[in-house]
Amino acid sequence: MPKDVIVACDFESKEKTLAFLDLFTDEKPFVKIGMELYYAEGPAIVRELKARGHKIFLDLKLHDIPNTVKKTMAVLSKLDVDIVNLHAAGTTAMMQAALEGLTRPDGTRPLLIAVTMLTSTDQAAMERDLLIKEPIAGVVLHYAETAKNAGLDGVVCSPLEARAVHARCGEGFLTVTPGVRFADAEKGDQKRVMTPADAGKAGSDYIVVGRPITAAPDPVAAYRRCVKEFIEA
Repeated sequence: MPKDVIVACDFESKEKTLAFLDLFTDEKPFVKIGMELYYAEGPAIVRELKARGHKIFLDLKLHDIPNTVKKTMAVLSKLDVDIVNLHAAGTTAMMQAALEGLTRPDGTRPLLIAVTMLTSTDQAAMERDLLIKEPIAGVVLHYAETAKNAGLDGVVCSPLEARAVHARCGEGFLTVTPGVRFADAEKGDQKRVMTPADAGKAGSDYIVVGRPITAAPDPVAAYRRCVKEFIEA
């Protein structure tokens, strides 16, 4: 399965996003559009980046009753993005409804992946705030297996869990992993992290990288370093 680096374009405006992407003259990075940018600019920013030739992971993390998620996914499917996501905690019924809504009349659809446990969540926070007492690795694997059984294409998980997810759900089940930082960088608000090279060795199919690239003095060089470390791992 081909590996790729997805750049998290967590900007608050179209202008800042395009200024950042204009730095790339030789590459067309796979980009993530998250809540901040999507809520600021709406679907127009998705259409513009697709027109520029970028693959897009639309990271809106839907989590609602099945009917609402189904109807929302039907709208998002018209944007022709490459990956969309939702929260596995929304249950099997919600995930199946999402698949139904996302599938176009001709049978095509974007890839659909489920968020397991956010990489900003550690064991202590999960137990304290969510009242989940199981080991976090076991929770992630359970959510991944539930997503696979619901018909989804993969999950968002920490690179720490990627190999175990593949072992449980198969090599063809995608692992999209944020929580990636260079060895010489700050972790920020991430708790469960790996370097790009270690994520590659751990079996991540896609890594999602934001600030280590977008806030770097030379974002293009940081992107190329990330790709090199991850792909050659």
